[in-house]
Amino acid sequence: MLRLAVAVAAALVALAFAMSTFERWLAGRKRQELAWSAALAMFAVASAALAAGAASGWNGVEFRVFYLFGAIVNVPFLALGTIYLLAGVRRGDRVAAVVGLGAAFAAGVVVMAPFTHALPRRELVQGSRVFRPLPRILAGVASGAGALVVVGGAAWSAIRVRPRRLVVANGLIAAGTLVLGASGLLNSLFDAMTAFAVTLLIGIVVVFAGFVVATTGRLGQAHGHEQLLDQAAGTYPLLQQRRRALRRALPIPHQSREQHDLGPGRPQQDLTQRLEPAPARPSSAERSPQHLPRG
Repeated sequence: MLRLAVAVAAALVALAFAMSTFERWLAGRKRQELAWSAALAMFAVASAALAAGAASGWNGVEFRVFYLFGAIVNVPFLALGTIYLLAGVRRGDRVAAVVGLGAAFAAGVVVMAPFTHALPRRELVQGSRVFRPLPRILAGVASGAGALVVVGGAAWSAIRVRPRRLVVANGLIAAGTLVLGASGLLNSLFDAMTAFAVTLLIGIVVVFAGFVVATTGRLGQAHGHEQLLDQAAGTYPLLQQRRRALRRALPIPHQSREQHDLGPGRPQQDLTQRLEPAPARPSSAERSPQHLPRG
């Protein structure tokens, strides 16, 4: 009963997080959020297959779905999100093509691979006991390379003195990835199926926390800019109205009021200089002797 409850909780949490991350992608169109949404959706599918196996016993379809989405293709999509976040769209698109082709190839291999032994009904069996080498090699390479990229991305972001938000985000994603692969550490406390469900649930929560930290800073900054623009748009007419009222209250002669009213784009001058009368020209009688004609 415990393994079923934890597996169902992991499936529901992964599905909720996948929908939340996908909603963020719809709002910002950041490719790392789309990759993370796909990874969380794969975790949800793997958790659902785990819950089905815990409830009614394992069969071939449930185990193949669990093995494909829980042991092969999910971590590479987590790594793809890290590459998009740190390396940019151009490099991320190239890696995405490789990851997509690899996932399609792995799906074909897992679907067509025959079982070498019968599946235990009430036990989460290791792939090495029921599969030939190719599916197991794909699981080891995909999970190992993906985890290496995620952990390496966390270390690289720290060394390169990235913004603190990205350092924390990549650290959480790396920690969650390591938790997802640490189910063997709990085998002494639980059976293999329950241990995997517990680490799956904890790892999904930690990974999603990293996703939130990676995206919340930009969204909050953009939202703050929008608030400043809204405040400026609402304050500017009020300032203009107060400026006009102040002009009317100033004791300025009627003939100079138009000169004082500066329009947009006209250079502002000193009011005292503009109102000061021009000096009178001296008359011919007041001129100095050096200006008189000589005889």
